[in-house]
Parts: sequence; structure tokens; C-alpha cells
Amino acid sequence: MYFLKKQVYVFITTLFLFANIQAETVAILEHEDRFHPVVGYGGMVVSQEQVASRVGAEILRKGGNAIDAAVATGFALAVTMPEAGNLGGGGFMLIHLAEENRTLAIDYRETAPAAAHRDFFINSAGEADTRLSRFSSLASAVPGTVAGLVHAQKRYGRLSLPEVMAPAIELAANGISVTHILALSLQRAEQRLKNHPASAAYFFNKDGTLFQPGTRWKQPDLAATLKRIAKTGGDDFYEGKTAAMIVAEMERSGGAVTLQDLRNYRAVEREAVRGRYRDFEVASMPPPSSGGVHLIQMLNILEGWDLAALGHNSAAYLHRLAETMRVAYADRSEYLGDPDFIEVPTAELMDKNYAQTRRSAIVLERATPSAQVAPGLELVPESPQTTHYSTWDEEGNVVSNTYTLNFSYGNGISVSGAGFLLNNEMDDFSAKVGAANAYGLIGNDANAIAANKRPLSSMTPLILFRDGVPVMVTGSPGGSRIITAVLQMVLNVVDFDMNIAEATAAPRVHHQWLPDVLQVERGISRDTLDILTAMGHKVEFTPWSVGKTQTISRRGPLFYGSTDYRWPGGGAVPVKP
Repeated sequence: MYFLKKQVYVFITTLFLFANIQAETVAILEHEDRFHPVVGYGGMVVSQEQVASRVGAEILRKGGNAIDAAVATGFALAVTMPEAGNLGGGGFMLIHLAEENRTLAIDYRETAPAAAHRDFFINSAGEADTRLSRFSSLASAVPGTVAGLVHAQKRYGRLSLPEVMAPAIELAANGISVTHILALSLQRAEQRLKNHPASAAYFFNKDGTLFQPGTRWKQPDLAATLKRIAKTGGDDFYEGKTAAMIVAEMERSGGAVTLQDLRNYRAVEREAVRGRYRDFEVASMPPPSSGGVHLIQMLNILEGWDLAALGHNSAAYLHRLAETMRVAYADRSEYLGDPDFIEVPTAELMDKNYAQTRRSAIVLERATPSAQVAPGLELVPESPQTTHYSTWDEEGNVVSNTYTLNFSYGNGISVSGAGFLLNNEMDDFSAKVGAANAYGLIGNDANAIAANKRPLSSMTPLILFRDGVPVMVTGSPGGSRIITAVLQMVLNVVDFDMNIAEATAAPRVHHQWLPDVLQVERGISRDTLDILTAMGHKVEFTPWSVGKTQTISRRGPLFYGSTDYRWPGGGAVPVKP
């Protein structure tokens, strides 16, 4: 695996032979035995799909800012990466505005339809019906992606919405070349997609066969939908022709989203959560994301130890990491939900005194069984096929955006005539108190289903500051593993002085309280894993990667970009190499 990683980054560094870059950069690249990020100046876009990254970078070249580039990338991903890029899902966008020195959060998470209620997915036996909550039209919440991207672009972008959306429209209308990874993704989802006639028509050849790599794939219905969105400033999606198509699909397949639900949808601006870790400041997404709160909580706990002295991915380090994760995910199960519906103890969870209390309860010699770890506040009575991308412009504006359909290809149901898939985000609610969702996450009353409520999420867009200036932007897909992937990116950069490519490549671990398992990626020493097992950890190699981070850092005029090797096909594209 090390050889593969090294070869990937050696290939990346050869790109610089053609670039006229500063002597400082050359010196960095000549430092041997280090993985190297893509380097450029004038701005950077990093996403899981290289065509979409190039779209965002081209918008920067045309005079757009980081917000324009982020919106262009988001709409392009809806064409080039249909398993996660989307019009029918939702997400979170974190924006830093350089001129105002302001960081804000845009919540465009999906909402439950008005017909939803606490027992929406409970069957006659009193159990949660996962078929309904994951694979039916009832699994679809009201989509927020279009409202969120349009809101961000209109309020904070520099170009017009039609200019920003033009590349995505062109890609859908004229076609994209099917990549090997897209062909493989469609092959894996074939059975589920073919269960629905519109999906079968959109994602396969007319004779039902799979697209082969290199096939020219045109999406005329999606192109028409994108054109209507651009022309109407997004209104068509929520009350025009596209809205009517969504409602017709709901009526055909037994979904609950109505035209009134679509008309009532709004993206919401929220105040970013912020915390300090050593000499850095962290900004991330507030509830209904659990990511920002628990990321800061874990950093507060870990700050009490000299992690660098323990050694990266040593048993002593990974034990502290696992026990800290265990605590945070126990708290997540009890306290986190939609702040418009419940009182989320955000300040209490991020309080450094509370972190000290939780840290002091961690036993350093052995693992504490999760059954003995409970939520700790004394109060009065995520398929991993999300996608993340980051943009940064020359003026210092930064965007960290994570959005999703929940499962890969959502519930597999496409809106006939509109060319896009529906989400299955209703599964992110607690269908039954104490029951696990598809990612094994346990929920309580705070995340129970209610009409117009936003489900809890693990999405964790992040911007890292030093002395008030952004120094890194990152985020990840990965369901419940998102928070821990982003956490380890911060620790690798801050505590272990890695560049962002090294930080990305380093093997990761994940613990989420329940199930009581320490999931590890391959690449960690066998001796280290044996020590952790002897300490009482149930160690398992994860069949899924722990995140797929998309990261940019900046030093002076230079931008550094790194797309995660864990998922092929990504791209870090500088405006000027």
C-alpha cells in the first residue's frame, strides 16, 4: 500500500515539471520521502471528480470567487458523479468571506415532509421498517441542494447564476465520457437502479446493458432541469415544472413530499461553531450537523495530552483517540438534533471544562467497554457516498461544502422527465428511539422524526485558522466516519507537522461508541494492533475507508491541494500551476 501511495504522489509531482513555480515550492518538492500536494497560485479547487474540479477552477479563472466556484462545482458534480453529486439531496456549506473577515454556515439539509411523524416507519410489529426508510419514496425528504447552492451564489457570488451553471448544463447536454470509476459505480448499483423505470432509462443503455468506460453519456432531461433552474433562479425546482415532476413521482411511487412541502423549503444561514486547538482556531458546521460540535469536543479532550510525544499511530496515541471518539459518539446519541426543534447543548458539549471531566475519566491502560460509557452532561429533563469539495480564491475567500443523497444513488428512484435521483435522508432520523441507522449510529428523542424537521448529520465541513487567517480547508464523505476522518486531518497537520498530502495518506481509525469496535485501515503496524487488542479494544479492519478528504492549504501566495487516494478519479486543480 505504501508503494501505491508513493507512486500516486510521484505522478502528481511530475506535473510540476511543466509549471513555472517559485523557488520555495521547488525546495518543498525536493524534500525526499514526503508525499506532495498539487501546488499552484491564483486559487484552488479540490473535489472527488476531476472534471467538476476543472469546472470550478475555470470559474475562478473567469473572475468568479470561491463561492461561484463552489456552486459551479456542485452543479457539475450532479452531472459527473450521480452517486453523490446531486440536485435531489442536501448538505452544508461553510464560507469564509475575506473582506468582511466573517465565517458563516449555510444549512441546506433536507427537511421531513409535513406528513411525516414519529412513527412514520414503524411496522405493525412495532419495529422500524428499514426497507421503507431506505429504499422507498417515503425515504425521500424535501431536497435542499438547489436552494442552498442558489442562495450562496446569489448572496455571496460575483458572477450571474446562468454563468456559474453554464458548464454543468453543457456537460449534461453534450455528454461526458464515462470513466472507469463511474462505470464500476453503476455496475455495483445496477440491481437497485433497475428496480425503477426512470433510473433504468437514465443510467443504462437502451438495451439495459452497462455503460462501458469511454462511452459518451448525454443527460438531456437533466440538462433541461438545470436550464430551468438557471433561468428562474431556482424557483422552478420548488414551484415550477420541475416541482410538478417531483410531486408526480411522489404520487406514482407512494412518497410523501407535496408541492406545498417544496414551496415551504428554505436554506438557513447559521452561525458557525468555533473552537481553539493549540495555536489554531477551528470553524465548522453547527447543528443539525453533529460534526462541528463533536469535532471541537474531541479536540478539547485530546488537547490535554502531548500527542506528538506519543508518536503518530502508536498504540498510546490510538488508544487515546479511540476513547475520545467513544465519548463523543455517546454524547451524539443523546443530545444532537435539529436546533429549530430541540435545545441542543452546543456550548456545554464544546466547553473545555467538560472536556477535562471526560478526559479524566479515560483509563490510559485499557479500553473502557462502550456499555460503561454514557452521555455525560447533567441536563434538565451517514452509505458513505456523500461527497465533499473545497474551493479557495486568490482574495482569500474559502468554501468547504459537503452534500449528499445519503446512500450511493439515494433510494435509487429518479424523477421521471427531470433526470435526477431522490435522496433517502429520512433514514438519518431515529426511526425508533435506540435503533441504529444504516451506519450503526444510535439516535434518541432529539433526532426523532417530525414534520418539517431536519435530520441529524455527520457532515463536517471545516476551515482551520491561525492568527485569524485561514490555513486549511477540508471535509469528507463517509457517513459516521466523516467526523473522525476530519479530526485526524487536523491532528496530522497540527500535532504531527504533516503537509496535507501526508495527512491525507496516513492510515486512519474510527470508533463510534456502538458497535463497540475500533475500525482501522490497513497500514498500521501489526504490533500496534496487538497492543491495542491486549488493552481490550476489539480491533477490526474496516471494509470501508475512513473518509475521503478533499483538502486545500495556503502558505503565502501558494495553494496546496490534495484529493484523497482512497477514491480514484478526484482532482486538485489550481488556477495557475
